[in-house]
Amino acid sequence: MTVELPAERPAGPAPRVGPAATVPAPAVERAATMRGDHIAAPVRLATVGFDLFYGTLHAVRDVTLEIASNSVTAIIGPSGCGKSTLLRAFNRMNDLIAGVRTRGEVRVSGRNILEPTTDVVELRRRVGMVFQRPNPFPKSIFDNVVFGLRLLGIRNRGELEARCEDSLRRAALWDEVRDRLDRSALQLSGGQQQRLCIARCLAVEPEVILMDEPASALDPTATARVEELVLELKQRYTIVVVTHNMQQAARISDRTAFLLSGSLVEYGETAGIFTSPREKLTEDYITGRFG
Repeated sequence: MTVELPAERPAGPAPRVGPAATVPAPAVERAATMRGDHIAAPVRLATVGFDLFYGTLHAVRDVTLEIASNSVTAIIGPSGCGKSTLLRAFNRMNDLIAGVRTRGEVRVSGRNILEPTTDVVELRRRVGMVFQRPNPFPKSIFDNVVFGLRLLGIRNRGELEARCEDSLRRAALWDEVRDRLDRSALQLSGGQQQRLCIARCLAVEPEVILMDEPASALDPTATARVEELVLELKQRYTIVVVTHNMQQAARISDRTAFLLSGSLVEYGETAGIFTSPREKLTEDYITGRFG
């Protein structure tokens, strides 16, 4: 059976620049239940009828989904389908791109973060980001980890040292760098640099960690370490990972969202998505017929 993508919305009010109208919280559950995507666990992230435009390009189309606390959610789909754009919506990193317009709603811990009263700096502390390529600062390992803490005004050396150690331990890096914290972070291997960036994110105590293809630039051994770390971290954090790697999504995620041309084609338990997808488009993508 052929499954058609949702058609573009009929002409109506122009999408807003910046904050969108508030949608009542129950609408999240109603919309998700109608799609069959409702989750029983506490919801940490959600979108309701979310659209995003880069100028005239309709990059994300009417996406509604829920993401549970203390889980790993993978976002998959071919290049240019809107995966990274959707990911960045959860901490408003798209705001840094000229000409971005949105409508609908994006919720973090029940609050619509597109409201004009949102403190974006505080939002990005609560919702951290790990990028595709490791991006350590040209500073010492120690200064990299505590960078965000210093921005928050923490100056006490003892507290900085304690939180540095705790973050490096949670990022599974402490034993490898404990004797060279004063050395440049640029001397670390690629895999170590990525775990350092994760430690830097953890240091400011986020609720959510967004990962945009965090292992795509790493070798298989370093990739395995990052995947193991993700599975450990979900005990404490909610994690959303964009990946092109179907095997990786199957290994580390609890739920998977498949995007195509900006639309959410299917979203559900990862095991079901990969073994018995509801939509033919999903089956065609994960079996390599396109993308």
